[in-house]
Amino acid sequence: MTAFFCQECGYESAKWMGQCPGCKAWNSMVEERAVTGGKKMGLPSRPGQAGEKREPSRLSQVSMEKEERIGTGIEELDRVLGGGIVPGSLTLVGGDPGIGKSTLLLQVCQKLAGSGHKVLYISGEESLRQIKIRADRIGEFSDYLLLLCETNLDMIKDAIERIRPQAVVIDSIQTMYSEEVASAPGSVSQVRESTGIFLQIAKGLDISIFIVGHVTKEGTVAGPRVLEHMVDTVLYFEGDRHASYRILRGVKNRFGSTNEIGVFEMREEGLREVKNPSEYMLDGKPENASGSVVACSMEGTRPILVEIQSLVCSSSFGIPRRQAIGTDLNRVNLLMAVLEKRIGLPLSGCDAYVNLAGGMKITEPAIDLGVVMAIVSSFKNRIVDDKMIIFGEVGLSGEVRAVSMAGQRLQEAKKLGFTSCMMPSVCRKGLNPIDGIRIIGVNSVQDAIGLL
Repeated sequence: MTAFFCQECGYESAKWMGQCPGCKAWNSMVEERAVTGGKKMGLPSRPGQAGEKREPSRLSQVSMEKEERIGTGIEELDRVLGGGIVPGSLTLVGGDPGIGKSTLLLQVCQKLAGSGHKVLYISGEESLRQIKIRADRIGEFSDYLLLLCETNLDMIKDAIERIRPQAVVIDSIQTMYSEEVASAPGSVSQVRESTGIFLQIAKGLDISIFIVGHVTKEGTVAGPRVLEHMVDTVLYFEGDRHASYRILRGVKNRFGSTNEIGVFEMREEGLREVKNPSEYMLDGKPENASGSVVACSMEGTRPILVEIQSLVCSSSFGIPRRQAIGTDLNRVNLLMAVLEKRIGLPLSGCDAYVNLAGGMKITEPAIDLGVVMAIVSSFKNRIVDDKMIIFGEVGLSGEVRAVSMAGQRLQEAKKLGFTSCMMPSVCRKGLNPIDGIRIIGVNSVQDAIGLL
């Protein structure tokens, strides 16, 4: 028996449709063999729960014991996970090909095995020799790390039950297959069935499992959307192919915040943690150059200073060209409209290019004032003080609105040697003065440009 499945969300239909009723995607329905029956790959329940009848519990009776976490030995990864690995959790790691997913997880295996935890690394894409070559480049490994090259879920399940490791890495979920499902590996049915089995293993045997998932050209994890709903944590590994740094971002976390990021640098010996991303991003900043401004953005609880570069020149076309790299182009167009309407700058006949140096991608409104000052600096060919940071949200009336965590932003600026800060005036209320930092409060874009 066959059915049609949506490759985007996993919606099942008895007939083909041009548009998926679930996610509204076009031409995403593919015919696959449906699962009509077969034995269940069940796992034993946790001790003391087999055959036990469950009754509803009052909220006040639920115990609040803090879950024990396992440190990975990589501080940047622990930050994104919320403090470490939770036993029995299922984590999905996605990212572009060659971005460093397998390298990162192999380094996690190295740290966990080195601290005495039994780890099983299961690869469906590489041979043992290939893994050995990459492992030799990373460093020495403990004998607590075990390798297995297998794609059959029955054999993988038997190996995990026999070895009983504390952590398992699956590389990748698109290569795994169950004999009960007739479709090819990587299809919606196989990915959904494989993830369900690993979920049972993680919860039933209290084993932490990491799953590597490939991404589509749109940047989302390949396979049905239900894959992200089933796991406990979803991490995306981002980075520019032409830059050496990588960013690990959490988009779903049942055990912690989703606002944190981890920054890594790709080297020959593997991924190295970047303890101070601000210093790394500002390396090579030009001095006494117009159109260059340092702004501060918050990624979770971590302030990051980035250089905003702008180039404004007269256009030789009827419609001026606007381009933004690292930030939202629509937001840049909005800010330029504010400058033209509220300040009177004749930008309608100018080409404008905005770039966040270093390849960072930031959409926080707190960099609005930095973008505005970079555009004005380039248009008027005026230099902004190299030792000044700028942050604040800009409204459509030209007002500069408050942003959160102003104190943390100032502390980061002082750490890197900045001597002045342009910020919203309302943020100065209740802000303790910081030695060595001159605070300049502005209420509107007009005030900020007047200071320039």
